[in-house]
Amino acid sequence: MPERLRVAVVGVGHFGRLHAEKYAAMDDVELVAVVDQDAARGAEIAAAHGCQALEHYQDLAGKVDAASLTVPTSLHHSVGLELLEMSLSLLVEKPITETVDSANALIATAKARGLTLQVGHLERFSPAYFALAERVSKPLFIEANRIAPFQPRAKDVNVVLDLMIHDIDLIMALVKSPLISVDAVGAAVVSEGEDIVSARLGFASGCAANLTASRVSLKTERSMRIFQPDAYLVADLAQRKVTSRRKGEGEMFPGIPNIETEEFSFEQADALAHEIADFVRCVRTKETPAVNGEAGRDAVQAALMITDSLQAHRRLLEQSGVI
Repeated sequence: MPERLRVAVVGVGHFGRLHAEKYAAMDDVELVAVVDQDAARGAEIAAAHGCQALEHYQDLAGKVDAASLTVPTSLHHSVGLELLEMSLSLLVEKPITETVDSANALIATAKARGLTLQVGHLERFSPAYFALAERVSKPLFIEANRIAPFQPRAKDVNVVLDLMIHDIDLIMALVKSPLISVDAVGAAVVSEGEDIVSARLGFASGCAANLTASRVSLKTERSMRIFQPDAYLVADLAQRKVTSRRKGEGEMFPGIPNIETEEFSFEQADALAHEIADFVRCVRTKETPAVNGEAGRDAVQAALMITDSLQAHRRLLEQSGVI
């Protein structure tokens, strides 16, 4: 492998622009090309970073070692498969694909060719998540809220694959137990798919999680509460704060135990830069990424179980005449 890893970004819309910016800033990486069907947009990003602009990703063959895939989700499988067959390691924006079978196809192809396949679940690289992961041991109940204003760029998927999948991935990484049950309700407000969803997940360990995601809010919130036998943890992922409350020694009042409180706050961190640096490291060392293809697939499988439950709820609403 060359001293500088040769990379490309396929699709330079909102997220692709950011990927190109991070690669261009890395000393051990050469951003060779950006690819976009919009020639003007591709040329603009290429000029900003001194690289080549291409309209067809097939033209990357033999020119790069790895790529970020930041095209619409519906194209992740077809484009990703071709790029892997060109022997390119891939960082695929979340969700990995629209179906479990298509995710498995990417995973199998990457393994057969000895390539790195990483999925862009960005929250896994936030300092608040790292603080949670160090302190969560036996979760009993989790509550997650993720709300944001509507973004037209995400209208190709419902809010489950758009926003909730972040918390699905985080929770599955923390619980480390198979998902066995799902119950969900939701409503389509400004798009054809559900824009607000509430889901309850049940795990084989006995842990339960309640998730709420909305993309029709006037404010932004990303928070999580975790209860376990010895502690209650609160994470404000947006403000980068984690609070831990644990039962201490003695009593503060008769029958009421002392509660030890710890609060942690973190400086602004560039989670995307950390994610991309981890991808580059794994391509070089052949280590398995923290968010590998299997993790991305499992998050999609959970999201599809939620979507199936939502469809059942929608049929009920239609039968009752509510919609």
